[in-house]
Amino acid sequence: MAIAGTALVTGATGYIGGRLVPRLLAAGYTVRVLVRDPGKLTDVPWARDVQIVTGDLGDASTLVPAVEGVSVLYYLVHSMGGKGDFERTERTAATNAARAAKAAGVERIVYLGGLHPDGKLSPHLRSRAEVGRILLESGVPTAALQAGVVIGSGSTSFEMIRHLTDVLPYMPAPKWVRNFIQPIAIRDVLYYLVEAAGLPADVNRTFDIGGPDVLRYGQMMNGYALEAGLKQRPIASLPVLTPWLASQWVNLVTPIPRALAVPIIASLQYDCVVHEHDIEKFIPDPEGGLTRYRTAVKLALERMRDGEVVTSWQNSAVRGAPSDLLPSDPDWTGHTVYTDLRERDTDAPAGEVWRVIEGIGGDNGWYSFPLAWAVRGWADKIVGGVGLRRGRRNPDHLHAGDALDFWRVEELRRGSFLRLRAEMKVPGQAWLELSVTPNSRGGSHYRQRAVFFPRGLAGRLYWFSILPFHGVIFSGMADKITRTAEAQARSRKVDEGIAA
Repeated sequence: MAIAGTALVTGATGYIGGRLVPRLLAAGYTVRVLVRDPGKLTDVPWARDVQIVTGDLGDASTLVPAVEGVSVLYYLVHSMGGKGDFERTERTAATNAARAAKAAGVERIVYLGGLHPDGKLSPHLRSRAEVGRILLESGVPTAALQAGVVIGSGSTSFEMIRHLTDVLPYMPAPKWVRNFIQPIAIRDVLYYLVEAAGLPADVNRTFDIGGPDVLRYGQMMNGYALEAGLKQRPIASLPVLTPWLASQWVNLVTPIPRALAVPIIASLQYDCVVHEHDIEKFIPDPEGGLTRYRTAVKLALERMRDGEVVTSWQNSAVRGAPSDLLPSDPDWTGHTVYTDLRERDTDAPAGEVWRVIEGIGGDNGWYSFPLAWAVRGWADKIVGGVGLRRGRRNPDHLHAGDALDFWRVEELRRGSFLRLRAEMKVPGQAWLELSVTPNSRGGSHYRQRAVFFPRGLAGRLYWFSILPFHGVIFSGMADKITRTAEAQARSRKVDEGIAA
């Protein structure tokens, strides 16, 4: 590896980038990250160890300070589930990065793309291949690593395999389950990314990377079943399941939203295997060799059981989901806005109430009328939204930017305030705020506010159509959260008394 310098990581808030940054820090690099919203890094463990630059690959002017003094640029951005002109958007972003890197004298670009065959490709694979071509023609030595299915805790591909296998005892599946796949463990992807920074200056090319196993997709699902302690699933290949129908099926039976399922399914129409092993001439295998598929699955399951999922597909931005921040209350003047406010005084200490607030969602649910929440989640999935089963990355702790079922953590003041932005399909924009403040009697005050900005007549009709349910859902939610906190406080006192 070359002597460590400054590495710029684009896509640092994504699944791969979020795991690469600490690897680069450990390797001795000064790390700079380019993000559109620095707030997403507020609670990231390595945030204080990196230089954070606010910018956008789509805006060339913001890249000048980002690339200054950089020795290696990691390009880890791509638009999963992009629609319309997403290929043009990716082309523009790659061109801007390539020109900025060349002008700044960057010594190496490392790009992570996808394995693909020759010939006609899906729009997703075609765009990733074009991004690689633009970077390779930039005049900056580029290593375009091409990987297939990435297996790791929280990866989209792993989660799709996991949920399909967990949910279905019998697998009616598209004909692509018979295609050959060469999966690669996330740890090996990260190893290659770090080592690629030290490639000789005259190396400017693509490299196929993959693990030691070549499997049919059906074999991958049954390999997962064995590691998860499940019976192997009978799989029937049905040619009538088109890529579009298959993506709808995945959308309904797994937490993966349709926007992410479509490009994955489209990519699986081809054999995704390594065609050349030239990477071995430059980068030796990691110590102990490349990770076998079932070992990668076992490690991913262990990470999940231990609550150590560092990054997850859940936190990937989904195109079409609301992304605007909630305006401050004075900014609402003159706008139509609907609110539902619930407040409760409780004997539970503020810290106990906060534990319940921060643990909301996922397996813990939403503390009222679970059937109503489930129906709303299924309705969202049917229209292509993220649905309620996206869950949460960590069972106990939240961070700014985390996905939480069909919400996104917009603001978090640990111990006192949580604001969630809705990412379900609604005719408007919605937020949910949960907060707690201590009182002078040793208890606390719980405050819960739902905020909705309607869009047109449909938005107003939507709000008034669900208004009758609010008395049950939101009032019950406030009651159950405070009662749960009180019960946990009493239980904790008993445990402390026994321990004493």
